[in-house]
Amino acid sequence: MQLYNLEERIIQLNNPIERKRIKNFLKEQGLDYDHDIEYTIAFLHENKIIATGSFSGKVLKCIAVDSKYKGLGLSNKVVSLLVSEEYQRGRTHLFIYTKPSNYKMFSDMGFYKIIELPEKVVLMENDPNGIKKYIDEISNLKRKGKIISSIVMNCNPFTLGHQYLIEKAASISDVLHIFVVWEDKSTFPPEVRYKLIKNGTKHISNVIVHKGKDYIISNATFPSYFIKEGKEIVKTHAFLDLKIFSEYIAPSLNINRRFVGEEPYCPVTKAYNEAMKKLLPEYGIEVVEIPRFTVKGTPVSASKVREFLKKEEFSNIQELVPKTTYDYLISNDAKPIIKKMKNSAGRH
Repeated sequence: MQLYNLEERIIQLNNPIERKRIKNFLKEQGLDYDHDIEYTIAFLHENKIIATGSFSGKVLKCIAVDSKYKGLGLSNKVVSLLVSEEYQRGRTHLFIYTKPSNYKMFSDMGFYKIIELPEKVVLMENDPNGIKKYIDEISNLKRKGKIISSIVMNCNPFTLGHQYLIEKAASISDVLHIFVVWEDKSTFPPEVRYKLIKNGTKHISNVIVHKGKDYIISNATFPSYFIKEGKEIVKTHAFLDLKIFSEYIAPSLNINRRFVGEEPYCPVTKAYNEAMKKLLPEYGIEVVEIPRFTVKGTPVSASKVREFLKKEEFSNIQELVPKTTYDYLISNDAKPIIKKMKNSAGRH
């Protein structure tokens, strides 16, 4: 098929009509429109959308071509345009989550497989040595010991509950590696969360804090546009993230135990914890769940701290966070974050 009058268009996502056209096109291709898309391009033929692609942060997503127009190189054109725009924005290390059936297509475009869940999802990156560089980086902090433990944390912000979990885990470990979720989808930026954890654990000698970078995947950025059922989304995200941890991160540091806080409220986190208990022992990693730290009978949570911050109820916050966190929250550095939080309706 020869295509004439092919139009390339940047979709104005703040235009409800244009956004709906993309949603409808994706639906026709058996895909959903992912919630966090920030940039979308499309190819139109005779004013009909025949191909599209988007990205959010470093992740390319929602790439689809009308079945009648496949074999014309449109996927390649879409990806090339998205990569070019990402590079202009200063993002050169890029990722794609896709169905395993699309693996060869993206491999031919210069993407390399990190991990795959057969018949579910494959995660790819555009750097053949990307994850190897990260593993080499964290391996420099490898320490000897019989019980080498780990915790993955977001800490938005760092609370007494987080501190309690770390102290408890460290007390029954020779070495404790903490990985900070690095995706910038939380109220507090990753560098701030990293510093709060570092400052709040200075008194614990066997703790090592790592930046999770691109290889600790949070449920806030895991794309769901190609997975139909809600429960399957949570399960697929959990197993993908845990396989990266088990096959790359844990062996590089000889990790044989992972601690997690008990989750009485959030069903997503609870489901993730259950997946962890199922998968990690297969890799020789013991999972230990620690009961939540409470104040006046109520479990301490970062979401409660954020609630109090919105209302500027600092006396209530003081009961829930270490002094190091509290000192930061009342400082001038925290004011822009608190202001932004007040204007946001999101839970993270």
